[in-house]
Amino acid sequence: MHLGKGKSDRKDAQWLLRYGQQQATPRWQPEEALLVECQQMEQATELLIRQKTMVHNAVEVLRQQPVVSSTALKQLQQTLLQLDEQIHQLEAELLTALEQRYTREMQLLASIPGIGRKTDAYLLLFAGGFTGFENYRQLIAKAGLCPREFSSGTSVRGRARISKMGGGLIRSKLFMCSWSARKANSACRALYDRLVAKGKNGKLALIAVCNKLLKQAYAIVTSGVPYQADFTKKATLPLAL
Repeated sequence: MHLGKGKSDRKDAQWLLRYGQQQATPRWQPEEALLVECQQMEQATELLIRQKTMVHNAVEVLRQQPVVSSTALKQLQQTLLQLDEQIHQLEAELLTALEQRYTREMQLLASIPGIGRKTDAYLLLFAGGFTGFENYRQLIAKAGLCPREFSSGTSVRGRARISKMGGGLIRSKLFMCSWSARKANSACRALYDRLVAKGKNGKLALIAVCNKLLKQAYAIVTSGVPYQADFTKKATLPLAL
């Protein structure tokens, strides 16, 4: 674009300088120390859960063998118990820390049908208390749930899929919550039924429910108004004269 005739460290540094001059970027601010600690506990919990799954599979494989070592089986079962205890301890400390830091936000999120206490905490941790977003679309994009188009001209027509850029853990937890939300959450149920009636497959409709849950969470936390099943209906009623 700029007819550069060569590449060197000096020229690369000049282009980096020009990029910084042309693109206004916000000044980076470190995260709150408590959030960093909670993120570390979250990562440790997920690591222990993967280890638990691995050991559980090893136990099941061992039990299928024609000859089973009672010593090996006992040690693996003890490891499972230890992992369970460590996971429960980490989760309890993580939830306690987030509930003390975000008492108001946790109470608001608890009013949303279909989202449990753990998901409320993980969502608050992922969103950093919902303070760094200008609108719900930014939150959905950070979670990797926004649609990603793949097309070019008339020959390339790929199916639109979610971007899956970042937020893998919160996506998986929201997807699990979408199963209960499509039954307990009236707005999510209406959205799911409408999409299925149009011929959309169930997984796509559940992803739409995940988006709906994020929209509700953002609106409820930023407005300070708990979930109301008939909120939209009330908003559209004509004013009494």
